[in-house]
Amino acid sequence: MTARNDIDIADEALFSAVLTPHRSLNRTGFLVLMGFLTVVSFAAGIIFTLMGAWPVFGFFGLDVVVVYWAFRVNFHRAQASEEITITASELRLRRVSHRGHVVEWVLNPLWVRLDQKTHAEFGIEKLYLVSRGRRVSVASFLGADEKASFAKALTAALQAARRGPTYNPVS
Repeated sequence: MTARNDIDIADEALFSAVLTPHRSLNRTGFLVLMGFLTVVSFAAGIIFTLMGAWPVFGFFGLDVVVVYWAFRVNFHRAQASEEITITASELRLRRVSHRGHVVEWVLNPLWVRLDQKTHAEFGIEKLYLVSRGRRVSVASFLGADEKASFAKALTAALQAARRGPTYNPVS
């Protein structure tokens, strides 16, 4: 028996993608922004304190705390992800929320179709996996161009799954 006979062709991944929300500000940029905001707020607070409006100093500090909190929430929400894997026998969608809640769907790729809601001016707004009357939204945090590219790749993978596994004993 050869090693090739031990491999189950139906379990080979035809498509695999892990989608995560894009965040344009990395940790270094965040620290630079917060440092700049702190220095500017502190300087403005000192100026107002010297003019006799000492309560304004506290509001400048409160502004820095609120901006820090908003960025921390933003970074925490960036931990969400979607993992989509297609084999010849199944489509597996695994969604992890920013809180760590995991929801998983396993669908037959022969019965799944990709549905998209498009806007004439903005392009693809929503992508759905549709199977047996159920719709599951996918790639919701991608931009319109990224959704178009993802839809093209996912459609090609679904078509490959419908063709079934191919086995070439020569290779």
